[in-house]
Amino acid sequence: MAATYTLRVLTDFASAHTLRGYPGQCANLHGHNWKVEVEVEASDLDDLGMAVDFKVVKNLAREIAGRLDHQYLNDLEAFQQVNPTAENIAQWFFREMARGINRPGLRVSALTLWETERASVRYTELPENAAA
Repeated sequence: MAATYTLRVLTDFASAHTLRGYPGQCANLHGHNWKVEVEVEASDLDDLGMAVDFKVVKNLAREIAGRLDHQYLNDLEAFQQVNPTAENIAQWFFREMARGINRPGLRVSALTLWETERASVRYTELPENAAA
């Protein structure tokens, strides 16, 4: 049986946004203290017995979160054409992480973005070689 290792790291950021076209209070300027949980999946370990150094995943997650921290998300290029909803932020963050992490035997498998302590979205994508 093939082994799979799932590593998780947490980071956070604070930002503001408005939801364009939303029929309620979220159309007004408001902010969140977002929490991000990144899951990285590996099928192999290196000579030290690690899938990937937690430090590598944490540093990348913090760097990406730093691009959003204390920003008005609607002003950022990534959210000029799409609303900065939790779903769209999670997708963007996942893809930014994947750019820096993904390689044979190692990939970002999921990203959970917490808008509040009681509301989150989990975003995943199938691996490129997975059957549809």
